Amino acid sequence: MSRLNGFLRGVRVLDLTRHLPGPLAALLLADMGAEVLKIEAPEGDGMRDMGPRRADGRSAYFTSVNAGKTTRTIDLKHPEGRAAFLDLVKTTDVLIESFRPDVMARLGVGYDGLQEINPRLIYCSLNGFGCTGPMAARAAHDLNYVSLAGALPPVGPGGSLTDTPLADCAGGLFAALAIVGALHGRARAGRGCHLDLALVDAVMPLQILPLAALGAAGAAAPPGEGLLNGGAACYHVYETSDGRRVTLAALEAKFWRAFCAAAGRPDWEAQQGEPLPQRTLIAELTSMFRQLTLEECERRFGPADCCFAPVLELAQAVESAHVRSRGLVHRAADGELQPLFPALVDGEPPRPRPTLREHDPRARKSQGTNHKSQRT
Repeated sequence: MSRLNGFLRGVRVLDLTRHLPGPLAALLLADMGAEVLKIEAPEGDGMRDMGPRRADGRSAYFTSVNAGKTTRTIDLKHPEGRAAFLDLVKTTDVLIESFRPDVMARLGVGYDGLQEINPRLIYCSLNGFGCTGPMAARAAHDLNYVSLAGALPPVGPGGSLTDTPLADCAGGLFAALAIVGALHGRARAGRGCHLDLALVDAVMPLQILPLAALGAAGAAAPPGEGLLNGGAACYHVYETSDGRRVTLAALEAKFWRAFCAAAGRPDWEAQQGEPLPQRTLIAELTSMFRQLTLEECERRFGPADCCFAPVLELAQAVESAHVRSRGLVHRAADGELQPLFPALVDGEPPRPRPTLREHDPRARKSQGTNHKSQRT
């Protein structure tokens, strides 16, 4: 076991969440050593039926965000299931749920009741719009949250979208961070708490710089006109003569100076501070890059220390020298790829996640189990 995989050893987590945000939060806790029991209703997590299939027929999406956990089926709508669940809560450190507000209370397992059973319980509600507010009961998914948060990126040709769920991933990350902080706070105060996180809210901290610009100037820069969204020649995406793309991010003067020297255009150096959008300068750089192949660009600008990089497809990124050297994307024998917790501790990467441990995942009856955990 690596040191990272032992940080939360002894912490017990009940994961009642579905799809991506909550399971991701619980996955990160499991990566740090927590024991995670995933509780599913008799019909199972809907993620089981989504996405590409592995060789064994299971959803690759489901297994990827639930690796290292143990699943158990409990029907909270039936008294025996609810009793079994309440028994688990007695020795649980963290509970994560993703239902709309009041659903858990209607099932008889809301925060107030569980806090009486276990005052040290950290109860995390992670849903679309939080437990309060005018949209709290509304249904939505990642695309809706990102659009409502003012962060929807430009839509590609034919209406194509990025397949990285921004709000879902941010929500999972902030939930895991809040839970770790709450565990630390509980160690001092001796009591748990209720964490209320909304996925739409999780997008806002990611926009800290656009929000700073909005506050200072009264308006955010339109796409293609701001420093970081395409309006600056030094921070832009360019196309090569062989149809590849490269990125230049020479924001600091020293990097821009190095780029201009490598490009053989010292006259560009004084133009970095010109008003945005820098359409004329961007056009000149566009013309230069379109006369070079990707290989020629890498030979010229790669060694120049000017914040230059090619645009890689995901399959290329996984096989890159950097990713392979860090050991943070694990390829299993069956080809499954695991992006591990992105931190080395004292130079040691985390261990690959164990496989999902299924405990009667589709059964209709709940079965009692005696669990004990160390207290944090």
